[in-house]
Amino acid sequence: MPTSTIVPSPLGPLTLIASADALIGLYFPERGPSVAAGEDAGHAILAQTTQELTAYFAGRLRAFTVPLAPAGTPFQLAAWQALRDIPYAETRSYGEQAVRIGRPRASRAVGAANGANPISIIVPCHRVIGASGSLTGFGGGRPAKQWLLAHEAAQQRLFRST
Repeated sequence: MPTSTIVPSPLGPLTLIASADALIGLYFPERGPSVAAGEDAGHAILAQTTQELTAYFAGRLRAFTVPLAPAGTPFQLAAWQALRDIPYAETRSYGEQAVRIGRPRASRAVGAANGANPISIIVPCHRVIGASGSLTGFGGGRPAKQWLLAHEAAQQRLFRST
């Protein structure tokens, strides 16, 4: 049975959901499933995720290592893997992501897959923007997307200057 916890973040409380051996969900407030039962902040995967998110938000982590097991269609899984391949503090367009998964005409489908991403932040759908460079939809809301991109850009500048 999946277990869950809620962790604080600069973007509001985040709901984490894990199976016995992997993270299966990370949701923004009011976006994820109800998790009243089965809460367990001491669960190893939830504890690791909490530690990694804390380090990410503090600017000390650029790549997550927590095991992931998102549930989705083969197309969604390919789109989400392409998200994980976008380097920290960089962005790609939906079209570039579609090309990356071998489906160059599927930018709208990629957008839909990104919208269904069950593991926000760690599977960084916030790094995908419109072809014009505009911020497009995001499950946590555009202000959260803007915050995440600005946070990563600021941390990258600090990293380069040290």
